[in-house]
Amino acid sequence: MKSTPYLFLFSLLCWISFQSISQNKASTPKKKPIQPNYEVVFPQNRVNTLEITLTQATWDSIQIDMKKKFGNEFGKGSRFPGPMPKNGAFPPPMGEGSPMMGGGPASFGQGEPNYVAASLKFNGKTWNSVGFRLKGNSTLMMSWGQGIYKLPFRLSFDEFAPKGATKPSFYGFHELSMSPAANDPSLLHEKVAADLFRQAGIPAAQTAFYRVFINFGEGLKYCGVYTMVEVIDDTMVKQQFGESTGNIYKPESTFQKFAPAQFEKKNNKKKADYSDVQAFIKALNDSTRLTQPAQWRANLEATFNVPHFLNYLAVNNVIDNWDTYGAMAHNFYLYNSPTKKLTWIPWDNNEALSSRGGGGMFPPAMARNEKRPSEGSVPPEGFFPPPPMGGKKGGFGGNVSLDLSSVSKQWPLIRYLADDPVYFAQYKNYVKKFTQHLFTTTHMKKLFERYHRLIAPYVEGKETRPYSQLRDAASFSNSLEQLNEHVVSQTQKVEAFLQKP
Repeated sequence: MKSTPYLFLFSLLCWISFQSISQNKASTPKKKPIQPNYEVVFPQNRVNTLEITLTQATWDSIQIDMKKKFGNEFGKGSRFPGPMPKNGAFPPPMGEGSPMMGGGPASFGQGEPNYVAASLKFNGKTWNSVGFRLKGNSTLMMSWGQGIYKLPFRLSFDEFAPKGATKPSFYGFHELSMSPAANDPSLLHEKVAADLFRQAGIPAAQTAFYRVFINFGEGLKYCGVYTMVEVIDDTMVKQQFGESTGNIYKPESTFQKFAPAQFEKKNNKKKADYSDVQAFIKALNDSTRLTQPAQWRANLEATFNVPHFLNYLAVNNVIDNWDTYGAMAHNFYLYNSPTKKLTWIPWDNNEALSSRGGGGMFPPAMARNEKRPSEGSVPPEGFFPPPPMGGKKGGFGGNVSLDLSSVSKQWPLIRYLADDPVYFAQYKNYVKKFTQHLFTTTHMKKLFERYHRLIAPYVEGKETRPYSQLRDAASFSNSLEQLNEHVVSQTQKVEAFLQKP
């Protein structure tokens, strides 16, 4: 009994201590995530500078990985965009089962390149253990085979962060994509296309120009002007849609049928729920489009933001951009916005603002009009065969025609909308609106000249091989006139199209 007061006192002290700790925990504010700083990372009126350092051992490991996955050594040419088939045959024509037509990941290699650790300097600050990996298909293989160090790459600032630790970022950005503009002597296509999409009301990644220096183990080398591109599932969706709770997909599908492997999830990965895209594909391909078109449209719009896609399609076709749905089953995202259903997001616009079509992917031999080797033979060193594409009826694909007549049924999202009079009329109105307000010769000329002047000091006289695809400064300076000519040509095509009944 004598110990009771002591026990009571001990219990009281423990309770007070517990309450104090609990109050301290409750009063300690949670560390808020750093908000993306677009003014610093994506400036529109200046060219930022990045310095990236790889050790010699790291660069060697990249070369070993590329040899294993893509089949050729750096600077040793490429007979085929990816590992050459054992029998030397060319890839089969593209169909629903083809990788580039939705039959699997659209990759010329056997898996993505590995991430390696690099250090990065920017604005006097240094980031260590930054994830660095090469990315891309045709652009990567063309540059790699020719021994050009201006390679497309991706940065991941939390790739090597310890589990449980606060994820490091680059002014609020965890991932960034770097486009080298390999087939674009103006270096403007990626940026201008993204600007135009957003100006037309279509959410698209932010972009900015960067001077990039890379140390491959022998000192910093100037690799020229890149376009930095915001990563869709990192910051873009949250910033432009206001939330990012819905599913974000990066499809490799023509939408003829649903296959889980064709819809890479970028978030919500633990939930194997594809009901949103399944419902969309079912509605799109439903036979009621022929018997009850009004009901078909209502069912489709319950799953997919059709007016938004028609607006995107109008902009994409007016500016000319072949490397996406309609010719290739890639280079777009779908976001299941809770308020707008599945919404189309354009991606990888480096082939926009060009009428060259698919052949532009493989410039070395194609530019010289070299004869295509016969099937079963081994192509000459340096020859890049263009992949068969499905954009045109009865033949190889290319840019989708403004009137959409070139598109076959293997691209149902375009073909079926074009065949519906209500949707085709909406598409035509979007074409008219875009060319009247944005894609005018005056507006485009000012836009091209502004960005050309911005990057010219870092291009002319400095972009030399083997650190850039630009062969000389004249290619860059002449590109401005070529872009303006492209706008004039497209404007004439639009006028002819709009005059048709």
